[in-house]
Amino acid sequence: MRSSRTTGDRGRVYRRCGCRDDHRRQLGTRCPHLAADPRHGSWAFAVDVPSADGHRRTIRRAGFPAETDARIALRRFNESLPIGVVTDPRQSTADYLTGWLAEKELHLKPTTIARYRDYIEQDLIPALGAIPLDDLTRPHLRAFVTNQLRHHRGRVTVHRIMSTLSSALSDAVTGERLPRNPAKPPLISRPAAAERHLWTEEEAARFLRFTHLTDPLYADIAELMIGTGLRKGEVLGLRWNDVHLPERTLFVRATLSVIDNTRLLLTAPKTKGSRAWVALSDRVADALDDRAGSRAFGHITPAGGYVFHRHGRPLHPKTVLDRFHLLCDKAGVPRIALHDLRHLAASFAMAAGVPLPIVSKTLRHRTLSTTANIYAELTRLAERAAVDAIAWTLNTADRADLGRPACRARRPWHQNPRPHHRLAAHQTPQEIEPTTAWPMWPGDHTATTSRRDIKKAAPARSGNGPATTLRPPADGTSKRPLPPEAETAYDLQLCKSGRQDLNLRPLDPQRRSPVRIPQVRAYLVRHA
Repeated sequence: MRSSRTTGDRGRVYRRCGCRDDHRRQLGTRCPHLAADPRHGSWAFAVDVPSADGHRRTIRRAGFPAETDARIALRRFNESLPIGVVTDPRQSTADYLTGWLAEKELHLKPTTIARYRDYIEQDLIPALGAIPLDDLTRPHLRAFVTNQLRHHRGRVTVHRIMSTLSSALSDAVTGERLPRNPAKPPLISRPAAAERHLWTEEEAARFLRFTHLTDPLYADIAELMIGTGLRKGEVLGLRWNDVHLPERTLFVRATLSVIDNTRLLLTAPKTKGSRAWVALSDRVADALDDRAGSRAFGHITPAGGYVFHRHGRPLHPKTVLDRFHLLCDKAGVPRIALHDLRHLAASFAMAAGVPLPIVSKTLRHRTLSTTANIYAELTRLAERAAVDAIAWTLNTADRADLGRPACRARRPWHQNPRPHHRLAAHQTPQEIEPTTAWPMWPGDHTATTSRRDIKKAAPARSGNGPATTLRPPADGTSKRPLPPEAETAYDLQLCKSGRQDLNLRPLDPQRRSPVRIPQVRAYLVRHA
C-alpha cells in the first residue's frame, strides 16, 4: 500500500521503510507493514526542481520520524526555490563548505582562499564532511579539536581551522540556514603570541655594517624595513615607479604574496590604510639611491621593475629569510624574523620619544589600539616617562616660585591622612576638666565603693548635678569596656598598690556589675 499525500506546495510527503523481498530488493512504499503498523518505517518527501540543462530532476529526502517533520522540511525547501537557493535539509557539511568556499573566492584575497582551502579539504571535510549540516553539534566539534591536539597538531593551527569553520557557520546563521553557530563560543582559545626578542641599537648597527660590506642587497632591504617599518611583502613587491627619491617618499601599492609556497603573486596590501605614502629618511634614501645606481652595472631592469630582484624577477620570501638568518649568524647577532625588523622600527621610534599616534601612523595600523596592544611592553616604558615628565614640570614650577621643590612632609601633621582612632607616637591625649558635674552611671558607684566611703571621699556638690568621685574621660580615649579578665587584673593591681580611697576590689567573675575602668584610670592619673 502506497502511503503518499500531496501538499499545497510543490512536492509530496509519504512513508516508506527499508524492508526487502525475497530477491533482496527494497520494498520502500510497497511494504505491507506500513498499513498495519503506524510506527513502521519513516517519513520522506519528494519534489521536482529544474536543473541547469532545462530538464527536471526529483529530489528525495527521507528519515524524518514524523509526518510533521517531513512537511516542515518540504516547506523550507520550497521557500528557497524562488530565490535560486536550494536548501537541502539533508545537505552534508562537506557540500556546504565546498559551496561556501566557492562563494568566498569572489571576495577574499588569493592567499586567504588558499589557506581556507587547505583547512577545509585536508582537515574539516575528512573529519566532519559526512555529518548533515543540520545535525552538526558542539560535541562533534569538541571531539574534532581533542583528536587534533592528541595527534600533536599545533594549537595555533587548530585555532585557525576552527576559526575558518566558525566563519562558514556564521554565514549559514546569517542566511537563516542554521538557527545557531555550534562553533561559538570558541572551543579553543587563541594562543598567546610568542615573546619577541628584538635587537638592541648596537646589534642592529653591527648587522648593517657587516651586510653593507658582504651583501649590499640584503643591507638595503634591512635599511628600508628598519627605517620605514614596511612589511616584508611590501618591500619585496616595491617597484621603481612607486619610489620618488627627489621628494624622499614612496607609495605602497601592492605586496608580494606566495600561493601554496610555489607561486608568487602581487596582491593588495594587508589593510586599506596600508595603501599610503611613506616618508624616507636621508639614510634610507641613500640606500635606495645606491640600489638605483646598481642598475647601470650589469643589473639592467625596466624602469618599472622591482627594486629588489635577481635578474629582473622578484625575490622569493623563503629565500630571503634563509639568507637573512645566515647573515645573522655571520654578523654575530641573534636570529630574528624578518617581520621583527618592522617591530624594531617601532621600538627605536618610541625609545626616541616619538608619540604613539605618530608611530601608529608611520606603521599604517588601522587603529591606535592596535599599536598599543602590539607594543604593550614599550608603552609601559613610555607611561613611566610620561609620569616622570609630569613630576619634572611641577618641580620646575616650584623651583621658579619657591626656589626649591615643595616637600609633602612639610604639611601640618593633622593634614596627613591617618587610620581611624590611631594617634601618632609623639601625641598624648589631653585631660580636660569639666565645668559641670559629671553624672553617674547607674550601678557604677555601688559596684566599686560603699555608702560609708562615699561620705569620706566624695567632694562637695557643685551646681545642680549630683556629686561623683569620677571624672569624665579625656578626649581621644575609648569608652568601650575592657574584657572581664583585663578588668579583674587591673582591679587586683590597684588593690595591691594600696589605693583604697575608692575601696576598689576585684570583680566577682560569677556576678559582674558594670564598671567604667577608663574613668577610674583617668582619675588615678590626675591624682597620682
